[in-house]
Order: sequence, then structure tokens, then C-alpha cells
Amino acid sequence: MLAAVMDYFSSCWGPRSRAGHRGKGSDAAGRQEGLLWYKDAGQLATGEFSMAVVQANQLLEDQSQVESGSLSLADPGPQGTFVGVYDGHGGPETSRFINDHLFNHLMKFATEHKCISVDVIRKAFQATEEGFLSLVSREWALKPQIASVGSCCLVGVICSGTLYVANLGDSRAVLGRLVKATGEVLAMQLSSEHNACYEEVRQELQSAHPDDPQIVVLKHNVWRVKGLIQISRSIGDVYLKRPEFNREPLHSKFRLRETFQKPILSSDPQITEHRIQPNDQFVIFASDGLWEHLSNQEAVDLVQNSPRNGIARKLVKVAMQEAAKKREMRYSDLKKIDRGVRRHFHDDITVVVIFLDSNAMSKASWSKSPSVSIRGGGVTLPAKSLAPFSAPAQLNSTY
Repeated sequence: MLAAVMDYFSSCWGPRSRAGHRGKGSDAAGRQEGLLWYKDAGQLATGEFSMAVVQANQLLEDQSQVESGSLSLADPGPQGTFVGVYDGHGGPETSRFINDHLFNHLMKFATEHKCISVDVIRKAFQATEEGFLSLVSREWALKPQIASVGSCCLVGVICSGTLYVANLGDSRAVLGRLVKATGEVLAMQLSSEHNACYEEVRQELQSAHPDDPQIVVLKHNVWRVKGLIQISRSIGDVYLKRPEFNREPLHSKFRLRETFQKPILSSDPQITEHRIQPNDQFVIFASDGLWEHLSNQEAVDLVQNSPRNGIARKLVKVAMQEAAKKREMRYSDLKKIDRGVRRHFHDDITVVVIFLDSNAMSKASWSKSPSVSIRGGGVTLPAKSLAPFSAPAQLNSTY
């Protein structure tokens, strides 16, 4: 009887796949240990994957997903793998919205175009941005701080032997490529970062806003757009895109003294196409919480020299060890610090490692591979606590 009851609750609360069936057992949905969530290993049609998330903020602002199987609503249609890493700031609302809508938009446009392409991906980003803008418009009167919430957005799509990488903000995708002559695996960054700390980003902003000498400001030794935020491209952050949302009752710390005629931040993703080669071994998709502590090559070396099973969790652990070392404390002590306070030591960290199996990418393998749909987890809280619209007491690193 007890077993039947447990099976019932498992079926109610287990992870839902894209086909509508629910996975059994905690491993199917990943595992939660304190502030760490992980899925050590899984099988995609394009190869294996590993995924991990560690929470530092009071509410997890990083969101992530892996989808594999059909990339459209049509049958037959394009098949492939979709990876999304959404690093929110100012709250979790935007990153959660992206997690709920971006992939669905991509499937819709892939159905219309009957393929995956740069245009399809760009349209999916645009529809997601417009959807969140509509949400802000509806919520503005009662929850004005939603206008100051935004998210970086890193997406990878593998389809027909091509890897598309689309990015807004400062998350990063790094390829591990084997050099056959030496046996080394070299890091190759596939995404560009939109952070004002880079000279080229500041120049881009200054070119787009030639009449605004304050478009980028060095504040507390950090370059910020309008002195407020480090990133120049995002989903959300409507207060810096639509002047009608940069006024009272928005908190004064987000309001500009002068109005603006054109969006200050952009939601147009930078998209690259990479034809996957036989010597391409794996891709690391991660929020900037990882890259604050590990270089591209350090991360690639770690993946190359470690077992595949649990490698995302290992990358998170090494980043946390580096964070502890910088604060001259023990890793074991850092792990004892609860969410919220933990943010003073490191950011939310999300890592997804996709191993590229050229044999598995043949069309014949798709029919044999089950669909996969999984989201990175975090500490579960009551629904009413999930919308912190009041102004944050301390601005995070993206701000």
C-alpha cells in the first residue's frame, strides 16, 4: 500500500518530459544536495551530457534547460539538441520566463521555416523579449520593480551537424577541440560577451549613442552602462529599453535623470554557426559564475582529463574551491554558508557540458534516441516567495 502511495506521488511530482510522460526516480530529474543540483550524466542523440547548478542568491537567478529530440512541432521536422543557460539579475523573473518560453518559440518558428537557422533563433529571442515586455506592461502598476529585472541568455542548438551559438550578456560557450598532431585539447570560445568591461563593447555603445557622454561610466573601478549595469545586451531590463518604464514608481536607484529616445540595452543576440568537425570533443556552456574563477583552457583541461560522469558537478566544485581560496577560507566552510549570504563569496553557477559524438549525430540514431527535457534545479520555495519585486539591498555583479 505504501509503495503504491509513493508511486502515485512520484508520478505527480516527477519531471515531465516533452512527450508528457514523467520520469521515475530522482536521477531522471537530477539530484539536490543542499544548494547544489546536478545531473551527472545523460544521453542525448548528439552524445552524452552532464549538468550542474549551485545556488548562491537568496532566490536562484540562474535557470537552465536541455532539450533533445524534435526541434519543431512538425513530424518529420528538424531533430537536434537545445541548451539554454539564463543568468538572471535583479531577481529570477526574467530567467524563469525565458526558461518557460524561448524553446517553445524556437519550435514554433522552426515549424514555420521547416528548419533550424540563424533567422529562426533570432526570431525566437525577439518573441521572448516581446513576451516579457508584455508581462512588464501588465505587472507595472502593482509590481514596478519587474522593469528592473533582466537576464543574460546563452543558447546552443545542434542540428544537422551544425552548432549554433546565440548569446546576450556575459555567459560563455567554450569548445574543446583536439589537436591531433600534439594530442592536446585546446579551448575555443564560441560566444562573444556583452559586458562593458571590454573596450569593444564600450566602443559599440558609444557609437550607438554618440550624443551621450555618460553612456558608459567607470563606477567603483567597474565600467557600467549608464553607471547602472555591466552588460549591454539582455532579455528584460525594460527600464533601460523603454522610457515609459524609467520613472516613478520604479525605485530611484534605477531611474535616469534624463529620458532617452532609443533603447540603451539591446536584445539582439550575437549568433555564430559552427560546423562540427570530427576533432571537436565537447562544448561547455556556463554562466559567468564559472568563468569568474576558471579560464577557458582550465575548464577544457578539467573536462578532458576527468571522467565524463559528473564533470559538470566537478567544474562547479573547482570554481567554488577557487572562490574559497580567494577569500582565504576552506571549501568545506564555504559549503556551510546558506543562500543569500553565499552570494558574497560567489555567484549562482550553472554548467552544462555536451559531448559531441559524430557517430551519434547521424540521422539513423535519432529514431533510436528518446527525447530529453530537463531543467536545472534549485532550492524549492513556496510559490508566493518567488517574486522579489522590491529593490535589491545589494546589486549583484551584473549590476
